[in-house]
Amino acid sequence: MISDVPEPLSGPAPRAGIRALRLGVAGPVGTGKSSVIATLCRQLADRLNIGVITNDIYTDEDARFLRSAGVLPAERIRAVETGACPHTAIRDDVTMNLIAVEDLEADFAPLDLVLVESGGDNLTATFSPALVDAQIFVLDVAGGGDVARKGGPGIARADLLIVNKIDLGPHVDVDVERMVADATAARDGAPVLALSRKRPDTVERLCAWVLWLHQQHLHGQHVPTDPGPMAPHFHAMPGGGYVHAHDQDSEHEHTPR
Repeated sequence: MISDVPEPLSGPAPRAGIRALRLGVAGPVGTGKSSVIATLCRQLADRLNIGVITNDIYTDEDARFLRSAGVLPAERIRAVETGACPHTAIRDDVTMNLIAVEDLEADFAPLDLVLVESGGDNLTATFSPALVDAQIFVLDVAGGGDVARKGGPGIARADLLIVNKIDLGPHVDVDVERMVADATAARDGAPVLALSRKRPDTVERLCAWVLWLHQQHLHGQHVPTDPGPMAPHFHAMPGGGYVHAHDQDSEHEHTPR
């Protein structure tokens, strides 16, 4: 668990001309991904030049939410409408997202940080390292205290796992400490952050982690890692559905059910 503010990096000066750090934010529907992004923008906009890309299937609702919140100039928040299962556009064929990120970086150069929000999906969603340099996976206590134990590539291997909305724990009969402990065990000790936007100490830790990661990126000390392919999962459709499977080579197939 992140309990202390990370120390600033020392050593060689940052590399000149480095592009923005690209940070993905994934997680199931309703866990608070947009709220996490809004919080980061609100708290860090005076320290970093930030842009945001959101993903939805048929709408730009997340982008409109962030614009209406006034956390960044509206033109720095852009929406990608995937037209298909949202994890495909962040994992299998990242072209539309990569173009959106590169256009944003070109229009507002130099950006320090681009946040890429996945469309809300299930526990299998992960970003391709071809799209982002690091990724956050967001759970929330309202989804159930046992969800962290269920695992999956995002929970186990994202650069940071957030257990969000911890202030709701008593209202949904979730033992937050147990949920965080389960998450830490599922990640073999990799960082887990218990977060509530209503608790400034937890927001401070989130911002400190992002600033630390940005410094790692600038100094060439962060190496993007692949959390692995998403597990097969079922998409419900009128009259049936299909199993969506992804292999290690990022190809995918649909098996009717």
